[in-house]
Amino acid sequence: MATDEVKTIRRIWDHPWKGFPMAFVEPVKIGQLSVGAGHPLLWILGPCVMESPEFTLMMAENLKKLSEKYGIPLVFKASFDKANRTSGKSFRGPGLEEGLKTLERVRKDFDLPVTTDVHETAQATAAGDVVDLIQIPAFLARQTDLILAAGNTGRAVNVKKGQFMAPADMRHVRSKMLETNNKNLLLTDRGTFFGYGNLVNDMRCIPQLRGLGCPVVF
Repeated sequence: MATDEVKTIRRIWDHPWKGFPMAFVEPVKIGQLSVGAGHPLLWILGPCVMESPEFTLMMAENLKKLSEKYGIPLVFKASFDKANRTSGKSFRGPGLEEGLKTLERVRKDFDLPVTTDVHETAQATAAGDVVDLIQIPAFLARQTDLILAAGNTGRAVNVKKGQFMAPADMRHVRSKMLETNNKNLLLTDRGTFFGYGNLVNDMRCIPQLRGLGCPVVF
């Protein structure tokens, strides 16, 4: 790890509530798009979970039209497997193989960068061959092997802050990503638990996450 990066992480460690100015945030490349300071607001849009390939492609086609009409930078998002459903009987998606085939079609047919969730290291490696941005769910934000596997693909990575984590704790995610020599990291504020079942969007999280030197998704 470079000396300046170590100093940055130590500064955040010592002063987790102070953050950094927006100019400190390094832009991240997602396909042909850039996100971060000095770049237009990026939208991540799409169905929460894939249903049929036809429905997913229809959604992508219409979002592409809106993106062109309004000049909106857009990443198409759809999950091939929602592994954290409350019920084990809930629909989870088409699975890894079929889901990645559909995302590859979205990417090719509509010239859109694509993203999806991964839950296991093998999924990260497979997804890295297709998607432009790998997303790690909030409940898995501390899984070292998963973060390293995602970072090692060379793709941009979006890690959602666990609802159980303080914003400053995401510095460990950044440290792990830097171990892979991959600086293309986004951090998402997924809310914070203030008691059982009480999920709150604490807006103070955003400048603290931004202070880690990463663009923030909200």
